[in-house]
Amino acid sequence: MSANTPGHSRLSKTYKASVAGVAALGAAALAFTLVPGNAAAQTEPQALVNTQQVAWGYNADSAQAKALHASLTDQHTVLGLKAKQEAEAKLKAAAEAKAKAAAKAKADAKAKADAKAKAEAKAKADAKKRAEAKAAASRAAARTPVFANNLDGWIREALFIMDKHNIPGTYEGIHRNIMRESSGNPRAINNWDINAINGVPSKGLLQVIYPTFKAYHVPGTKFDQYDPVANIVAACNYAADRYGSMDNVNSAY
Repeated sequence: MSANTPGHSRLSKTYKASVAGVAALGAAALAFTLVPGNAAAQTEPQALVNTQQVAWGYNADSAQAKALHASLTDQHTVLGLKAKQEAEAKLKAAAEAKAKAAAKAKADAKAKADAKAKAEAKAKADAKKRAEAKAAASRAAARTPVFANNLDGWIREALFIMDKHNIPGTYEGIHRNIMRESSGNPRAINNWDINAINGVPSKGLLQVIYPTFKAYHVPGTKFDQYDPVANIVAACNYAADRYGSMDNVNSAY
């Protein structure tokens, strides 16, 4: 019994060493025990080798090993799929953001182009309107003769305006009545007849009272009884309404 004690003691120490070594080395110890004929294993005591085989024996075909392998494979598959989905989601978001930015840039460019085109069209229309107004004014100026500032010029200017308003009358008829009424004096005034007594004296070349002048005044002439052209045109407008024409007037009217 005493002769076997030392050997038993050595076996216990070896077993303890094998357990501690395996715990420290982990997977390396497992690989070491699985490789038959390993040179390092040949130098170890037989008891240590036996202990490693007992502690770390591994069977790749066991159900437990297969389940572990399948679990790891599934985890890798899930992680890979998740990473792929996240990458695809990022790419999709980036593409959508890029498309949105492009659409906004396109809309902004269109709005800017539309505003520019509208401004150019308005400027062109305004320029055309100004040119037409200027041309019309030039034509009107070219058509409007210059009249002398005397009786002859006043009658001719009055006839020019009357023609635009379809008021009948001739130079002879107007001149004849002017000479009878005022002798050609545009500042003539009648302070003695019934009109004067009533507070509305006859005034001007054709001796028109204010109510008649106001009622038959023609736009484009001065609103002034003493103005020679305005007086003639208003008086001829009244004569046309009452007598058909100033040519038909041969006495007080």
